[in-house]
Amino acid sequence: MINRVVLVGRLTREINLRKTGTGTSVASFTVACNRRFSGQNQDQGADFINCVAWRQTADFLAQYAAKGSLVGVEGRIQSRSYDDASGKRVYVTEVVADSVQLLESKAVTATHRQDAGYNAAPQNNYSNSYSSNSYSQPQNTGYEPDYGFEGFSAGPTLDISSDDLPF
Repeated sequence: MINRVVLVGRLTREINLRKTGTGTSVASFTVACNRRFSGQNQDQGADFINCVAWRQTADFLAQYAAKGSLVGVEGRIQSRSYDDASGKRVYVTEVVADSVQLLESKAVTATHRQDAGYNAAPQNNYSNSYSSNSYSQPQNTGYEPDYGFEGFSAGPTLDISSDDLPF
């Protein structure tokens, strides 16, 4: 059987980091993923998907991710139930994250947060190697890959004899 989930979306709130009785880290978070409606307008909606991460992944998220961060989540769907304080049975379906990756620089996330009207800046000391212009057009390297479409060049050719190949 296969139970794999891959999500790309933005965190809807700050990471909720807790510790179990044995000291294991667990983080709860919600990812908002865009969804297109079929129809003439092609309007977009969003699904808000509850996720949980454990151990080092939870610690990583609590330290570096903030509300509005664009994340990629890979994991599995899990269903569970428990009795709440009033004795009512509560059913929960969530994604248990095996890995979570930050998909944009801190500067881009801060800009998105500002544009979306969030008041606080991300509360972490993360510094990364991305620059604020990392999403600009690539510089012309003189090489254009061949994507198999008309209008694209095949790029430079290599002069290799079959004796040079390792197989």
